[in-house]
Amino acid sequence: MKFADGFWLNQRGYEVNYANQAFEIEEIENGFLVVATPFVVYNRAMMLGSANLEIAYTSTQENCVKVSITHHKGHVDNGPHFVLEDKGFKPQVTVTDKEAVLVTGDTKLVVSKENWSFTYYYKDKKLTSGGWRSTGVIFENAYKQQARLQTQLDDTFWSYPADPTRTYIREQFDTSVGEYFYGFGEKFTTFTKNGQNVEIWNADGGTCSDQSYKSIPFYLSSKGYGVFVNSTDKVSYEVCSDTVSKVSMTVPGESLEYYVFGGANLTDVLKGYTDLTGKPSLPPAFSFGLWLTTSFTTTYDEETITSFIDGMAERDIPLQVFHFDCFWMKGFEWCNFEWDKSQFPDPPAMLKRLHENKGLKTCVWINPYVGQRSKLFDEGMKNGYFIKKTDGSVFQCDEWQPGMAIVDFTNPEACKWYAGYLRKLCEMGVDTFKTDFGERIPTRDVVYYDGSDPIKMHNFYTYLYNECVFNVLKEYFGENKACLFARSATAGGQKFPVHWGGDCSGNYNSMAEVVRGCLSLCISGFGYTSHDMAGFEATATPDIYKRWAAFGMFSSHSRLHGNQSYRVPWLFDEESCDVLRFFTKLKGKLMPYLWAQAIKTHEVGVPVMRAMVIDFADDPTCLTLDRQYMFGDNILVAPILNDEGIAEYYVPEGKWTDIITGKVLEGGKWYKHKCSYFEIPALAKPNSIIAYGNFERQIEYDYLEGTTFTIYELEDGKSAVCPIYDTEANKVFELTATRHGNKIECEYTDTKASFKIAVANTDKTVEIAPNFSGKVIIEL
Repeated sequence: MKFADGFWLNQRGYEVNYANQAFEIEEIENGFLVVATPFVVYNRAMMLGSANLEIAYTSTQENCVKVSITHHKGHVDNGPHFVLEDKGFKPQVTVTDKEAVLVTGDTKLVVSKENWSFTYYYKDKKLTSGGWRSTGVIFENAYKQQARLQTQLDDTFWSYPADPTRTYIREQFDTSVGEYFYGFGEKFTTFTKNGQNVEIWNADGGTCSDQSYKSIPFYLSSKGYGVFVNSTDKVSYEVCSDTVSKVSMTVPGESLEYYVFGGANLTDVLKGYTDLTGKPSLPPAFSFGLWLTTSFTTTYDEETITSFIDGMAERDIPLQVFHFDCFWMKGFEWCNFEWDKSQFPDPPAMLKRLHENKGLKTCVWINPYVGQRSKLFDEGMKNGYFIKKTDGSVFQCDEWQPGMAIVDFTNPEACKWYAGYLRKLCEMGVDTFKTDFGERIPTRDVVYYDGSDPIKMHNFYTYLYNECVFNVLKEYFGENKACLFARSATAGGQKFPVHWGGDCSGNYNSMAEVVRGCLSLCISGFGYTSHDMAGFEATATPDIYKRWAAFGMFSSHSRLHGNQSYRVPWLFDEESCDVLRFFTKLKGKLMPYLWAQAIKTHEVGVPVMRAMVIDFADDPTCLTLDRQYMFGDNILVAPILNDEGIAEYYVPEGKWTDIITGKVLEGGKWYKHKCSYFEIPALAKPNSIIAYGNFERQIEYDYLEGTTFTIYELEDGKSAVCPIYDTEANKVFELTATRHGNKIECEYTDTKASFKIAVANTDKTVEIAPNFSGKVIIEL
């Protein structure tokens, strides 16, 4: 929220009181408390009538500093609140007459009493700081409030009312020359957020606007730190925009709480953030295969979906999941969780055939809304399971289903009721759910069962919604066997994967938007991501379909889905079938590698699909790259985003090997060349091992038996490690390769499996028989 009018003045109607003196500092549990005054106090008379701030600096997690700024502590906070994990860490605290110091791990905060400033360090490297005109309480006067009234009247009932309070708390950080900022959730705007105003407010805005389905009040800096605002309210950021050398963050109300994470690199920072807000859950291995859907408004029945599935099998395109979109239920009756018997006369038998005869998992579309024509509407209304208006009646609108109500997930009984219908679908044979919507949540004149603030619930609603559905799957199928296909999210939503990117269009601009959105979401603590391959809106050309198929299969999760037209490849051209088959099988072969990366994501918090800056922050060129990414630790991918088939991408230092063409590229420079439809730059990092499995049709298979471990450009004196996990996420094998001159020494854990070890760009391949000694020397 912008309060400044240039550098010296404030916007008309705002009074800004900045913390100007650390009048008093006292040690408290796990930290210290600063009483900050808006001016330097020279005499007792100045102690009257000032807008003081009480600022608590504490730590209960290593390398994480918690800052709580309070103006009036007597205000009511009805929540909701993010679910955070207290690690019980104890920092070192020193308070003197001149300064206060808090040390947590290798991260240090110094607050100066003499000149009111705060500075964060990691191992003596300065991260960021603030001081004069940084921390403040802001009042909105009656003139400004009155001027906003008409705007409020014009807002829709799920829009955020303009300036609902008259008090705001703002914090501001200094930036460094050449510093870049990333994150804030799934953002389709420019990947580096410098120069942008970012609002943390979920909205159904497609992929071509500044709105977001997934808004996360967390950002990272290229300097190696992150900041998370612990507020479910509408947090506003000015990223080098209001003041071009500062990052500002503002929340309405009387308090602001945020966390600063230090780390040796951005992976460490993401680990710290997900230690606090929750690690990405591990999706089941089957979910990494190819998903196919009915599309949205197309005509379909059991015969149609059977023809799609058989068509994929006839063309030898491995399929893992079939998704039934909205019209598996009758129109006007969403959601009633009942199959439309006119289209699907015997759902249990159909689902059984898909499981047993086709080898498929199944997914059905749901949302948290109940239309008035649904059989569940009267039941939900009678029992108080819906969000209510302030007069006690059910909140209803016609914006999706006529007369629809919205399930109130703050009511435990409503959660049980909703979950009960989902459990019946699981018992019938449904394996997972696409949890659509969750962004269009009203904020005006509504009441929640638990008394939550409707404005703060707007973003947080999706957490409760997805948690309820995810828990059904986890309870029914077991740990690490649950996954969703979710659209909306907030902080902590990474615990309920997988998330896809919403409504994109079938063109190259939209494909680039999706790449940015995926990278932005994944640098915000989310581990896995997907998108509608070939676009949701419109029908892509065969050219775009083939290029998007390559990008889609080099995403953690891969789904073909559209709106008014089907996405089966033979409706585009026969070559589309060949291209989709090629990349689907390549992803299947990469599953030993990809599954190990997914487990690392679950354990550490670093995403599978990650921006180049996460791994290469020391390379200035990588700081702004948003048209390529790392696919796990060891593969660089650069989607082709033009109809000329031109790949344009940057390669960091070292010798990288294209795993499709076998070409070796010297790093430290840009490349530009034309690719066939069966190519996408997919480069193996030097000093790495990539495992290629013995994939046939099922994405869940033995990831060790028959696998080829390919060693890429291992340098003298360097080692590479490649772990293998079974589909239950148990580590069953590990290969370590170390180069000594012209010899590569390979050591591995004992196993009864047979496999191969190959050295890329040579003819050196060693076949390992079962029970063979756990050590091999390869002469180069």
